[in-house]
Amino acid sequence: MHEQIGEHPLWKVPVLGTVHSDTVLTTWIVMAITLPLLWWVAASYRSPQVNRRQTVFEGVVNYFADLAHSTIGPLAEGFVPFLIALVVFIFALNEFGMFPFKAFGLPFGGSPTADLNTAAAYAVLVFVLIQVSGIRKSGLKFYKHLLQPFWPMVIINLLEEVLRPTTLALRLFFNILIGELLILVVYQIVSSHIKIGSFDLSLTAAIGPFFVQIFNFLVGILQAFVFVLLTIVYLSLALADEAH
Repeated sequence: MHEQIGEHPLWKVPVLGTVHSDTVLTTWIVMAITLPLLWWVAASYRSPQVNRRQTVFEGVVNYFADLAHSTIGPLAEGFVPFLIALVVFIFALNEFGMFPFKAFGLPFGGSPTADLNTAAAYAVLVFVLIQVSGIRKSGLKFYKHLLQPFWPMVIINLLEEVLRPTTLALRLFFNILIGELLILVVYQIVSSHIKIGSFDLSLTAAIGPFFVQIFNFLVGILQAFVFVLLTIVYLSLALADEAH
């Protein structure tokens, strides 16, 4: 495997400039897989009979809907479809890196969320949603919270507002990237045939990828949940009556 973590093949796109081609291709592939799967789940509702697809999907929807309602309040209803789409797609992007497509020389693979551009794009999307939602509810008075508890705090409050999407992006990016680094390190140990005296480190490490992939799978679930949970919390802060 001749893979360089952090390096990406590039495309030159008019207007947009240089983009990471492997990240774009992988994201398109994940969309091409996820959308038909969601259509397959939705198609099950044509039948009056309840099946496992509906039970599992409704369990996920109800969980995040209840979480949003308990945190945001009555205004949460309009955000539930966005939150469900967000958690499903981020989960799919996180877990796609478990498949070793790049090891076979294919021009796609890895987790797109291990590319800071993807994580940052989602964070910016959430940031814009929060600003638009706050302004729709309270008008420009939404920004009164920047002057709380007194106006000299405006710089610190403004910095906090800007750092929210930054920390949101970095948390997702670094957690998924570390998982990819772990699997690459274990692969390098296995393929290097390292021996320490009579102890065959490479042979012992051969079981490592199995445990690392389980770890990465769990981290992928957790990070998708944390991203959406923080989105719900930030929305609740923006829409809280007492904050304005």
